[in-house]
Amino acid sequence: MLKKTLFGILLILTTPLLFAESLDKDDSAGAKLIRANCLGCHVPTDKGLSRISEQRKTPEGWEMTINRMRLMHGLKINKGDLAIKGSGLHEIVKYLADNQGLAPSETHGVRYLLEQDLNQIETQFDDEFTTMCARCHSGARVALQRRDAKEWNYLIDFHLGQFPSTEYSLFGRDRNWLDIARNKMVPLLAKKYPFTSEDWSAWVVAQKPELEGKWILSGHMPGKGFFSATMKVTQNKKDYYSLSIEGNYATGEAIKGAGSSVVYTGYDWRGNINFGDISLRQTLAASADGQTLTGRFYQKGQELVGMKITAIKDTANTNTRLLSVFPSHIKKGQTTTLTITGLGLNSASANSLSLPASIMVNKVISQSANRIVVNVTAKDNAPIGYVDIQIGGAILTKQLAIYKQVNALEVVPSYGVSRVGDNGGSTPKTNTLFRAVGFDYGKDGIANTADDINLGYIEAVTWAVVPRDEIAKKDKDVQFAGQMNSNTGLFSPAAAGPNPERYRSTNNAGNLNVVAKLNENDEISGIGRLLVTLQRWNNPPLK
Repeated sequence: MLKKTLFGILLILTTPLLFAESLDKDDSAGAKLIRANCLGCHVPTDKGLSRISEQRKTPEGWEMTINRMRLMHGLKINKGDLAIKGSGLHEIVKYLADNQGLAPSETHGVRYLLEQDLNQIETQFDDEFTTMCARCHSGARVALQRRDAKEWNYLIDFHLGQFPSTEYSLFGRDRNWLDIARNKMVPLLAKKYPFTSEDWSAWVVAQKPELEGKWILSGHMPGKGFFSATMKVTQNKKDYYSLSIEGNYATGEAIKGAGSSVVYTGYDWRGNINFGDISLRQTLAASADGQTLTGRFYQKGQELVGMKITAIKDTANTNTRLLSVFPSHIKKGQTTTLTITGLGLNSASANSLSLPASIMVNKVISQSANRIVVNVTAKDNAPIGYVDIQIGGAILTKQLAIYKQVNALEVVPSYGVSRVGDNGGSTPKTNTLFRAVGFDYGKDGIANTADDINLGYIEAVTWAVVPRDEIAKKDKDVQFAGQMNSNTGLFSPAAAGPNPERYRSTNNAGNLNVVAKLNENDEISGIGRLLVTLQRWNNPPLK
C-alpha cells in the first residue's frame, strides 16, 4: 500500500516536468511552433514554461488562449520552414491539449459545454460560485480548466485588467467582489479544480484507446427520426482519421456520408461528417478501453440542432452486444416495428430473440450483424413498465417500455434560447430545437412517483409557440419573433435589427412558451420556455 501511495505522489510531482522535457525533445510541429513563438514571453522554469506549464485545458480552452494572444498581444505565429496547412494554431492546440489537457474523469458532468449542448440550466454549482463566476459565462467553462492557487489568482488579475467593470457590474455592486474573489473563490477553485491530480497523472502514463475500426451507432436526428448506422474509422496517422458512414433511418431512408476526425489527449474526439446533405460536427469521448464513444453530433453553424450519440466498437472477437432499440415504447394492444441495434446479431437464429411473454413477435422483417427489424404486438393484458430484450447472452435492460397511455409530455430543453440574425449583418440566426418526452404515470396514476414510466421521445406531436405573458401578447411576440415548425419542433428566429412594424420599431425579440401537443390526444400537452433575443457578439468555443 505504501509503495502504491508513493508511486501516486511521484507521478503528481513529476507530471509538470514531463511537459518541459517533452517540449524540449519533441520534434512535432506543435512543439516546434511553441519553441519558435512562445519563448519570447513565457520563460523556461523548473516546471516548464511560465504560465503555460501551470495550466491544463481542453482543446477549446487552449484555442481561446492562443487566439487571445493573437488578438490582444499581437502574436503572429511564425511557421518557419514547417510545411503545414493553415496558421499553425491547430498544431499548437494539439500539442498543448495532449500534454496539458484534462483526464476523461475531469470532464464528467460538464461535457455539455464541449458538445455545444448549450440550452442547459446549470444546477450543480453553489450560489457563491454562480454569482461570482457564472454570471458572465457558464460555470462549465471554469470547471473545464485546471490551475494551482497562484494561477487562479492570476485569473482574478486578468479579469480586473481586461474587464475593469467586473467589480461593480451586475451583482458586483452589493459585495466586496475582490475580497470574495481572492479569499473565497481562489481557495475553492484551487481545491475543486487543482492543477495536479491523481486522475491526470494516471492518464498521462496510461495506454490510450485504439479507435480505428468499425463502430455501430444510433441516435435521433432532428426532423428525420431514429436511425442506426455503421461508421468506419481509418487511421491516416496517429490521432487523425478518415470516416465513412452508412445506415438507415427508421423510415427506411438511407444514410451515407464521409468525414474526418482528430483525437486530443488520447480520448477527446472532434470530427466533421456528412449525413447525406446534412453537415455535422462531432464531439465525442472514448472510453478508456476504446470500446465505446459517447457525445453529440450537431449541425455546423447551428450547434443547438443536434443529437446525442452512443457508439460501440465492432471487433472480430466481439460477442453479441446490444446498443439500442427504437422506438423505446409500445402501447398495450398495439402493433409496431422495433429496430434493435448491436453487434453479432446474426450469430444465432432469429429464434434467439427473447422478449417477455407480454410481447408477441409477429415477424422478423430483416436481420444482420448489427440490426434486427421486427414486427411485434403488445398484448392487451400486458403489464405496463420496462421490459428487457435478450439476444443470445446479451441483454438490453429497461430501454423498452410498455405503456397504457401518455399522461404527460415534457418539453426538452425546458428553457431554450434563440437569437435573431442575418438581415445583412455578419451574425447568422441561431435556431433552437425542442423535443417531447412522454410519461405514463404508472400503476398508481400519480405524477412524480417511483413507478412513472419514461417513454423517451414522442414523435407524434405538434408544436406551437404562444405568448408567455401579457406583455408578450400585447407586443405580438408570436407574430414577430420567428417561426416554429409544427412537425419538427425547430424554431427559426426572425431577422435582426429594428422592425418598423413593431411598437417603437423595436427588434424582433420575444418571450414565448413552447407547446407540444400529442396528436392522438389534444388534452395532453407539455410547455417549455423560449427566449428569442439578440445576437451573441462574443462567440468563443466555450461560452
